[in-house]
Amino acid sequence: MLPNSIKNFVDIFSKLPGIGPRQATRLAFKMIASGKNKIEETAKAVLELENIKLCSQCFFIHSNTDSLCDICKNPSRRKDIIMIVEKETDVISLERAKKFNGRYLVLNELTKSGILESIQKLRLNNLKTFIKKNGGQAEEIIIATNPTTHGDLNAMIIAKELEGLAKKITRLGRGIPTGGEIEFADEETLSSALERRI
Repeated sequence: MLPNSIKNFVDIFSKLPGIGPRQATRLAFKMIASGKNKIEETAKAVLELENIKLCSQCFFIHSNTDSLCDICKNPSRRKDIIMIVEKETDVISLERAKKFNGRYLVLNELTKSGILESIQKLRLNNLKTFIKKNGGQAEEIIIATNPTTHGDLNAMIIAKELEGLAKKITRLGRGIPTGGEIEFADEETLSSALERRI
């Protein structure tokens, strides 16, 4: 009943977070109703995502000509305080709070099993190398996983993995409610969580 172009659109977009087949179908019809110019504008915006790269140090996104993101390139940011987060959106939320002046490591979304995937192990190894090159021991590593049961479990595993590489390993304070997500916390809540880290 639906043309193949709409079926393809629905198939691709329904795999995105928070969008199922019904929502993807609505999006397709909304795009069609918006006209050819809007479709071309949207297609151009999607194509421009090809220019986004991952920082070679922290794995946050950037579009710089070199391999480092703006945070890692910034000489006023502390190299000896590193915050480990799951997602790029966590970095964006934490940066809005304007309370953290260190570096990040974006691990990639953690599983509920408490087992680190190979990409996460590689990123942690990259962090270990970075710390060894910059004095051998960080002042502090902040593990900023979500305050959920599996977030706590993964935080313990990460802390064990990084044992001895920092003078102290802390977690965000519980300004964020248990079961909440960093990405959706407001600036004030994140500021409080940073100040009350344990």
